[in-house]
Amino acid sequence: MGVYLVSVGAEEWLGDEEDGWGEVASALNAELRQRGLPPYEDVPPETDFAPGSGQAFEEKLTPSMTGFLALCGTHLSREESETLCGWTVLVPFSLDEEIWLPIESSDHDSMVAGAPQVLPLAEKLAAVIDLPPETPTTCDNLDLSTWFRHQAKELATARTGPWNKDLDTAFYVALFLRAAQHSIRRGCPIVCS
Repeated sequence: MGVYLVSVGAEEWLGDEEDGWGEVASALNAELRQRGLPPYEDVPPETDFAPGSGQAFEEKLTPSMTGFLALCGTHLSREESETLCGWTVLVPFSLDEEIWLPIESSDHDSMVAGAPQVLPLAEKLAAVIDLPPETPTTCDNLDLSTWFRHQAKELATARTGPWNKDLDTAFYVALFLRAAQHSIRRGCPIVCS
């Protein structure tokens, strides 16, 4: 089990299946309408899995976040840190402010954030740690997790820099960077599940 960040296609986002995201999509659209914004209905369909295609996003939040949260605390404001890593749903369009919805339970609201607001924060941290260009740009099937477990360790011996001081921290910088990029590029939501 564990916590994953995954992209969601139109069928699951707009559908009314019990384990889908239809209720969240409806609640989000109601909130968008209240703010005078158009509903979010133009979600691309899910595609067949093709490794390296960049059509899907799936990563598991396994490593410790301690160093990443410390990095956020040093280089971002409290509000920026919350925007970057406090969301449960990431959407591909701008939001002037986060939207809070009762996603996980009626006792606890969860945040919907706009990828255009998350992206510059992740880019800022990527620049701070000098994230290497070899970091995978697609995350179809735990590509980042696999790369950081194997290839990053090899690269770290040849290319030193702030990024290789704490590979768990670098993983989370890359994770939030790639999630925002994927959401914008594909026009799809990414959810924490």
